[in-house]
Amino acid sequence: MEFLQLVEKLSNARGVSGFEDEVLEIAREYAGDFANFKEDSMRNLYIFPKYNRGNRPLVMLEAHGDEVGFMVQAVKPDGTLKFVGVGSWNEKALPSSRVQIKTANGYIPGVISAMPPHFMSEAQRSAAVTYDSLSIDVGATSAAEALSLGIKVGAPVVPLTEFCYDGQRTLLSGKAFDDRLGVAAVLECLRLLQDQKTDVDVIGVVSSQEEVGMRGIKAVMENVRPDAAICFEGCPADDTFTPEYLVQDRLRGGVMIRHMDSSVICTPRFVAFAGQTAAEENIKVQMAVRTGGGNNGAYVVSANGGTPVIVAGVPVRYIHTFNCYAAMEDVEANVALGVALCKKLNGKTIKGF
Repeated sequence: MEFLQLVEKLSNARGVSGFEDEVLEIAREYAGDFANFKEDSMRNLYIFPKYNRGNRPLVMLEAHGDEVGFMVQAVKPDGTLKFVGVGSWNEKALPSSRVQIKTANGYIPGVISAMPPHFMSEAQRSAAVTYDSLSIDVGATSAAEALSLGIKVGAPVVPLTEFCYDGQRTLLSGKAFDDRLGVAAVLECLRLLQDQKTDVDVIGVVSSQEEVGMRGIKAVMENVRPDAAICFEGCPADDTFTPEYLVQDRLRGGVMIRHMDSSVICTPRFVAFAGQTAAEENIKVQMAVRTGGGNNGAYVVSANGGTPVIVAGVPVRYIHTFNCYAAMEDVEANVALGVALCKKLNGKTIKGF
């Protein structure tokens, strides 16, 4: 499987928080020739490269496999579905979006529906869009018909969006770039490290349920005790709405290395080391200080008595929507930085963090 094909498969995979199985199948397929695997009940996947020696400092390369989505809460008498969000959405952008709902017989299409403006009062026109004012329409006319399609309470729902690649501009578009682009970077780093001389062992982790409160990583850090960690993320690009002087996550700007956000202050000495390594290897990076957001690094940094961590991000426009943009060169920059860091890290350096 080529790297672009990996990215496409990961983007198209259906894996709302708690239901990451399709993502893990793709990871197993890509890394099967050079790694062994372990999976826990939370759908965290642990990838153990066969080239590890077992007696060296351990560096964890991590990305979360889940995507934001929805879940069926109830079937209404008219055959439409009451649903809730799984992860953070801008509800205003949801009406008329196409989704796919898991049923007993496979996934079926649906549309997020709202009352047509023709029937709205002035108060309804100006009211906030909430999940109570939306439903999912699968074309049924009764609850019995909807249930006959195999729809059940608790069914996961994800965007119905097809991945596209513009080869001339190396532009990616699709869903779930947070964090399937990070997963792709982890898998490619592990593959490329087969042929590199390092002073560390590595473990890849595709973690679960990040979008609902960084839950999977808590189990991961109970099962893995890495000496240092790199969390690969899909990060919200800010270059289309932010003053020029404040843009810190630009499309085609390279790796976004995060100093802090509302959940974490990444290990400062490790951040500096990553920046220096990028400069030496001519890898494009952009440093960011965020006042919102959050990621698995927040738990990693304080787990097991303190674990040095950096967050390496791919700039993604329109994150947590049905249609994202990203540049392949930014994904490749993340891979290059991950490989370069694993080649430079050693026990002494890590202890100095």
